[in-house]
Amino acid sequence: MTTLLIADDEKNIRSGLQLAFEDEGYKVLTAADGNEAWDCVQKNIIDLVITDLRMPGMDGNELIKRVASSYPTLPVIVLTGHGTIETAVETMREGAIDFFTKPVDIDKLSLVVKKTIAASQLAEQNRKLAEEIDKLKRQQGYGRIIGKSGKIAQLMQTVNQVASTKATVLITGESGTGKELVAEAVQQLSPRRDKPYIKVHCASLSPSLLEDELFGHEKGAFTGAVAQKKGRFELADGGTLFLDEIGEIDQTTQVKLLRVLQEKQFERVGGEKTLTVDVRVICATNRDLYKEMQEGRFREDLYYRLNVVHIEVPPLRERKEDIDLLATSFISTFNSEDGRKIEGFTPQARKALFSYSWPGNVRELRNSIESAVVLSKGKVIDIDDLPPQIRDTGGECTVTFNLPVTMDEAEMRLILETISYAKGNKTKAADLLGIGRKTLHRKLAEHNGEEQ
Repeated sequence: MTTLLIADDEKNIRSGLQLAFEDEGYKVLTAADGNEAWDCVQKNIIDLVITDLRMPGMDGNELIKRVASSYPTLPVIVLTGHGTIETAVETMREGAIDFFTKPVDIDKLSLVVKKTIAASQLAEQNRKLAEEIDKLKRQQGYGRIIGKSGKIAQLMQTVNQVASTKATVLITGESGTGKELVAEAVQQLSPRRDKPYIKVHCASLSPSLLEDELFGHEKGAFTGAVAQKKGRFELADGGTLFLDEIGEIDQTTQVKLLRVLQEKQFERVGGEKTLTVDVRVICATNRDLYKEMQEGRFREDLYYRLNVVHIEVPPLRERKEDIDLLATSFISTFNSEDGRKIEGFTPQARKALFSYSWPGNVRELRNSIESAVVLSKGKVIDIDDLPPQIRDTGGECTVTFNLPVTMDEAEMRLILETISYAKGNKTKAADLLGIGRKTLHRKLAEHNGEEQ
């Protein structure tokens, strides 16, 4: 529960503010002077301080200085009956975040408190997410795959287990899931990490060009072959070769690839000399290779030779608990690249990220965050900063009524549906409804009393 500290030497003001904020669902501590307030700050976990300036003993100015020095992230709001612009400027300079003169407008003060607490919670959430990301990177040994979900933990366990071997690895998964990162993780965690790491994107090359890229050619092998060219297998000798979109290669190349995997030998195009290489092969595809094999488009012997270790990369919709970590990491990346200072997401924007199905997976999330970072008008990404297809599925809860219905019945239906949407968390439900926790409990008690 959020805890406020109210420091004022006038008992009526302390009591009035305490009752008002307790009704809004806050825990409220009070202090009659600066010394008592400072002692309270040191002994309790306080989320926000509201203090008078003129108090006996330690005054408000000294309290603000001490808080700013020892607890720099603790926000302080000033109340005073002697307010001037100069006083306001001075207290803001010393660390206060806002300034109200007495008699205070409770509604305006409550709004500032709510926004300040939300900003503080966002900053704390981002700090914890950043710490969690760093911890995961250290635990996994590879920093570019981010996630705490069970599926990612299992994936990284397999990566770490297979990396130290020479086994051929087949990585499958939908487009945009991060198959290339998994391949890189296997290579980076292997004993071959300091050896050549060669990548070939098979889908971008015609069959003849792919054969030439993989195996090279001799001078004069064909028109335009004015010099000998080493292929990717030869260049990767002693290291690792990553074949992306392996399902796109033609039958002729499949035969030659099978020979290299089985015998570790091949000839350059137009050559007679047999070359022997030591290459660890990692493949990736978004196709169902087993189905391709059954339908005769992919050789059975090559399929089983490639599928020694199979790693399936889960789609983002099956690991939504990783979205917060991924989005926070992407914000940090694009803040650095684009010179921005985005701090995080509003609750509505975060809800939209979790509600969206992400057909383009992590790649789509990354592109969406980059767009939001660039287009955001403030320091926090709101739902309107997200691409249309994401904000249109913002996870809003819809409540329908069968008319006629009284206002009391409609209100209670809304309250009950919101509690259900918040999975029974009444504090969260009260926050979503914009009412105090005590108000929510009172309305529920009145409703239950009527039912009896």
